Amino acid sequence: MHIFKTIIDIVPALDEYRLQGKKIGFVPTMGNLHDGHIELVKLARKTNDVVVCSIFVNNLQFGLNQDWDKYPRTLEKDCEKLKSVSCEVLFHPDENQMYPNGLDSQTRVICPSMTDILCGASRPGHFEGVTTVVSKLLNIIQPNELILGRKDFQQMAILRRMIEDLCFPVNIIEANIYREADGLAMSSRNSFLTVAEKCKASQLYESLNWVVQMIRSGNKDFNFLQKEASKQINRAGFRTDYISVCNSKTLEMAAVDDIDITVLGAMYSSSARLIDNISLNNYRNRLC
Repeated sequence: MHIFKTIIDIVPALDEYRLQGKKIGFVPTMGNLHDGHIELVKLARKTNDVVVCSIFVNNLQFGLNQDWDKYPRTLEKDCEKLKSVSCEVLFHPDENQMYPNGLDSQTRVICPSMTDILCGASRPGHFEGVTTVVSKLLNIIQPNELILGRKDFQQMAILRRMIEDLCFPVNIIEANIYREADGLAMSSRNSFLTVAEKCKASQLYESLNWVVQMIRSGNKDFNFLQKEASKQINRAGFRTDYISVCNSKTLEMAAVDDIDITVLGAMYSSSARLIDNISLNNYRNRLC
């Protein structure tokens, strides 16, 4: 695996692949890789000749009093995992490479919709940091495909909109959510959970599943379902951030006649914030 730390080095290396007619797939990460990340790399391998992974803990998407400095850096282990699935290229820049003029004067990429609700309401400025860094990475890597996990459903929807609006010549490949045996969505932040919390952390998934089953059984009182699911989470000892039944494309509150619906949720443990979602595509047809 070739490891590049500077833009000036990785750009000509990837140009050489393109001159050879090779298709490039890109998996952006912040490191501390788990099995879900590795599955993204495997998915990229299926439809691309060269897989590029990036590891960059993006300060711009962390707000005040958030855990940027505590975010696990496990580069050596990450490299071994990437090598085990034949990832050809790792891009591991530092902050000076990504933001050479400093964070305060960095040009920002702002998506005017979907960014101030759900996770955006709890983390002001977070998605501005995401869209800014991903746009820079896309300009550097210039991949044919961008592989994103559905666990970060809101992020995926925002990036899809950004790519459409700014005409990035890249196809988005969506990967399913990869889960622990108990249903807990794999996340780097799961390592922050205490042993006692880890035993109960699947409650978020269970509550989302409960909402889904209620909708499939014909219950369209979305406000009631959201409140009841929140109570379930709080009773399990966590603190609900939100449970929301949304239109899958706009992320606005779903209407009873919407066809594509996604139920999204976030909750707090003592030291971590976990997110998850379940989609009911064409759920109306399933009820018929």
